[in-house]
Amino acid sequence: MSRRRHNLTVINNVNGYLFLLPWLIGFIVFTFGPFIYTFYLSFTSVESNTSGGFDIDWLGIKNYNELIDRDIPEFIPSIVNFVIMQALYVPVILVMSFILGLLLNQEIKFRTSFRTIFFLPVIILSGTVMNQFTSRGIGLTNFGEVNNNLIFKMIGNYTPFLTEGLQFIFNNFTMVLWFTGIPIVLFINALQKIDRQLFEAAQIDGANWWQMLWKITIPNIKSTAMIVSIYTIINLGLYSINARYNGIMNIFDILNRDLKNVTKGLGYASAEAALYSIVVLIFVLLVMVIFREKYKPKKFESLKERQIKNLQRIQQRNIRNEMTIKQFLMQIKDKFSKKGDKHSGK
Repeated sequence: MSRRRHNLTVINNVNGYLFLLPWLIGFIVFTFGPFIYTFYLSFTSVESNTSGGFDIDWLGIKNYNELIDRDIPEFIPSIVNFVIMQALYVPVILVMSFILGLLLNQEIKFRTSFRTIFFLPVIILSGTVMNQFTSRGIGLTNFGEVNNNLIFKMIGNYTPFLTEGLQFIFNNFTMVLWFTGIPIVLFINALQKIDRQLFEAAQIDGANWWQMLWKITIPNIKSTAMIVSIYTIINLGLYSINARYNGIMNIFDILNRDLKNVTKGLGYASAEAALYSIVVLIFVLLVMVIFREKYKPKKFESLKERQIKNLQRIQQRNIRNEMTIKQFLMQIKDKFSKKGDKHSGK
């Protein structure tokens, strides 16, 4: 029987890998391969030749030295802007998408329509549309000059850094809502997979909605929150978004500009892309550390077992309530005498 079960497990694993194989081939050919090749080109000089191809010469770390020595006043502030954007937007998108997913998972009228509305920007969103909406001149993604608001002025008198951070978020608040489309779907899917018996058992034990949220819902969607965070980090890095309108060019725009620059070459742009990728990978690793699972052996009980234990606790409590003081003291004395007999027997 065990051998048959082992063979069935092997067959299921093989079928799973076969199902994954088309995506895996596409990922290696079109994503992972070019990603590694970009790091290789960052150590070279790439120039076009007369035959229509490219001449690649090994330079070592020359591109990185030139990037740090010559372009550090432009490149490093752009990286700092990118880090600030990720640190501000990723938690906001994560929390908002979870709250919206929690609300859209409830039994409400027109639930399907609301889900469609929140997911619609993912369908119509494109690079051109995003660039038009995020243009500072148009200003379609912000709520106006929120720094003139009375509340912002009051907060700014005590904590200017907090005011600046809130201003960064509200400057692109509509865009933040757009980026919650796919995370909402992921959270809804995770919420629907939670075993309903856990909530029923918690209700029997007298847990309220807030306790069930922190003790059942959030622990069960921890892995989904990690996936949403990684997806958001990478997705934000694919658009020309500037969290701070301080005259510093966005890192994504710098990469697009240098890719077309003949004097600097493709190798120099590859060095910029490599450093940019390293910063993104650091954020991804940080998220994986924050949401890492601590594997501990857990004892899972069925609903019936939890109900029996709950009834036993109720019966014991009722017995204690009906006992007199003398009976209660005699019971304690019996417990201590039993413990003494056990120790003496050893």
